[in-house]
Amino acid sequence: MRQKKLVWHIFPSFLAAILLCIVAVTWYASASIQDFFLAHVEADLMARAGLVRARVERLLADPSELRSFCVQVGRESVTRITVISPDGRILADSNERPESMENHLKRPEIVTALAGGTGQSLRFSRTLNESMLYVAIPIRHATTGAATVDAVLRLAVPVTSIDRALAAIQMRIGLGSIVVIVVAGLIVLLISRRISRPFEGMKQNAEDFARGDFSRKMQMSLPDSASLEVVSFAASMDRMAEMLDDKITTIETHRKQLDAVFSSMIEAVVAIDKDERVIGINAAAARLLGVDAGEAPGKFLQAVVRNIELQDQIGGVLSSGEPVENEIVFRDREGEKLLQVRIVSLHAGRAKEVGALAVINDVTKLRRLETIRRDFVANVSHELRTPITSIRGYVETLLDGAIDNRDVAVSFLQTVLRQSERLNAIIDDLLALSRIEQESRAGGIDLREGPLGKVLEAAVQTCRIEAEKAGVGLVVDCPEGILATMNDTLLEQAIVNLVVNAIRYSRSGEVVSVAAASSAGEGGIPQVAIAVRDTGCGIAPKHLPRLFERFYRSDQARSRAEGGTGLGLAIVKHIVQAHGGTIDVRSQEGIGSEFIITLEGRTA
Repeated sequence: MRQKKLVWHIFPSFLAAILLCIVAVTWYASASIQDFFLAHVEADLMARAGLVRARVERLLADPSELRSFCVQVGRESVTRITVISPDGRILADSNERPESMENHLKRPEIVTALAGGTGQSLRFSRTLNESMLYVAIPIRHATTGAATVDAVLRLAVPVTSIDRALAAIQMRIGLGSIVVIVVAGLIVLLISRRISRPFEGMKQNAEDFARGDFSRKMQMSLPDSASLEVVSFAASMDRMAEMLDDKITTIETHRKQLDAVFSSMIEAVVAIDKDERVIGINAAAARLLGVDAGEAPGKFLQAVVRNIELQDQIGGVLSSGEPVENEIVFRDREGEKLLQVRIVSLHAGRAKEVGALAVINDVTKLRRLETIRRDFVANVSHELRTPITSIRGYVETLLDGAIDNRDVAVSFLQTVLRQSERLNAIIDDLLALSRIEQESRAGGIDLREGPLGKVLEAAVQTCRIEAEKAGVGLVVDCPEGILATMNDTLLEQAIVNLVVNAIRYSRSGEVVSVAAASSAGEGGIPQVAIAVRDTGCGIAPKHLPRLFERFYRSDQARSRAEGGTGLGLAIVKHIVQAHGGTIDVRSQEGIGSEFIITLEGRTA
C-alpha cells in the first residue's frame, strides 16, 4: 500500500469534519423550517375546518347541496374539501365525483377522526399526483345518551410550494457552504503544511542516520516556528544518533576480532538464523561445502548445504533448541566424506535464540576402515540370508518326511548342494565386489556366455518356498535360445533379490513374473532384457531416484518388518554394473513395479 504524506492525512480529515458539520447544520435547518411551515399550514387548515363545519353539518341531509357547497368553498379557499361517512364512503368532494372515489375508511386521518380526535397526515395523493397535507375533524350530533360521529370533514392543501421554498433555501445554504468549504480548506491546508514541514526535514535526517551518517543534527534543520513537541522529538533523535554511532563503532571492532578468530579455525563453522538463512561461514566450511564464503551469507540453508540429513538436523535444532551431535555422510565431487557435526542454538542478548551454529569436522580418514568393515558385514549378512534360508527350508522338508521319497529327496539335496556352492560363490564374489568398489573396479568378475533361462529358473526355484508362504505365484517366461554374457551366480543373486522384494510387497493371490527378451540396442548391438514384475503396492515417484542407494528404503517400517536391510537393490545395481549392463525401474503406487535389467546377449 502506498503511504501518503502527513499533510494529506491532516488536510482531508479536517476538511471532512467541516463538511460533515455543514451537512448536519443544513439538514437540521431544513428539517426545522419544514416542520415550521407544516405546522403553520396545519393550523390554518384547522381554522378553515372550524369555519365550515357548522354549515356542512346542516347540509348532510342534502347531498346535492353539500356537493355544491364543497365545490364553491374549495375553489374560493384553494382547498380540497372532502366529506366522508362513518363507513368510509365519500359524501362530497370539491375536486372529484364521489362515486368515482375509493373507500377512505382506512386513511390514517379518517381513522383518527372517526375515533373522535383530529387526524393529520402528510402523504402522496394518487388522485392528484402530488404530496398533500390532510386535516380531518369529526362532525357530531347529539343522540339519546351519547355523542356519535355523523361524518368526517377533511381539508387538504398541496405542500409543493413548501418543497419549492425549502429547495430554494437549501440551494442558498449549499452555495454558502461551498464558499465556506473553499475558504476553510485553504486555511486547513496552510495549517497542515506548517505542521508537516518540520517532519520533512526530520525525514531527511533520519535517512542520513540510516546510511550511517550521524554528522547532521535534526534540531539544526528545524524552522523557528516548530512546536515544542517537534523540537523535543528532534532532540531525542539526536541523542539516539550519538548512542548509535558509539554502539556501531564498538560492534565493528568486535566483529573484526570475531572475524579473525572465525577465519583462522580449522573446523568448518556455519551460523544460520531462524529463517534458515546463512548468517556467517568461515573459510574451512566454504571449502568443505564448495561455496564462496563471501556470497553465502544471506542465502537459504538449502542453497549452501546440499545435504538432506544435515539440513534436517539444523532444522531440528532451530525448532526444538536441543543440541545435536552426530556423524553424517556428505557427498561432493571428491566422493563421500564422513562428517562429525555438532549443532547448538545460537543466542543473542538475554538468552534469546536467534538461530543455530553448526561446527563440522571431517573425520573421513578416521572412520574409513570402520565404515568399510561395517558395510562389508552388512552386505554379507543380507546377501547370505536368502541361500541359507533356502537350504534350511529344503532340509526341514526332508526331515519332515520328504527324505522317504527318493526322487524328491535327491532333487532337494541337489538344490541344497547348489545353494551351498552358490553360498560360497557369493562370498567370493562379494569380496570381489568390495574390491571393485574400493579399488575402482579392480579384480574383475568372471563373465561367460550361457543360457539365461537356467539362471532365471534357478532364481525362481530359490524363492518358491517364500512365495508359497506368502501365497504369491511365480511365473517365468524366457524363450529358449536366449544367451547372456554373465556370471551365473551373481546374476542369479540379483534376480533373487528382485523376486524376493516383489514377493514381500505383493498381496496373497497375486503373481510375480520374471520375463526375458532379446532386442537390438544402441548401434545395433544385441542385448537381452530381464523384467521382474509385480502387482503390489508400488513405489512413490519421490523414492525412485534414490531407490538403488545403500540402506535406502521406500517403506522403512515395512522393510524392517520383513527383515530387509536396504542393501538388496544396491547389490543388484553393483552386480548389473559389473556385468556392464543397466537397471531401470518403473512403478505406480497401487498398481505395481517393474525392474528391468539390460545385459549384453543374443538369441542363438
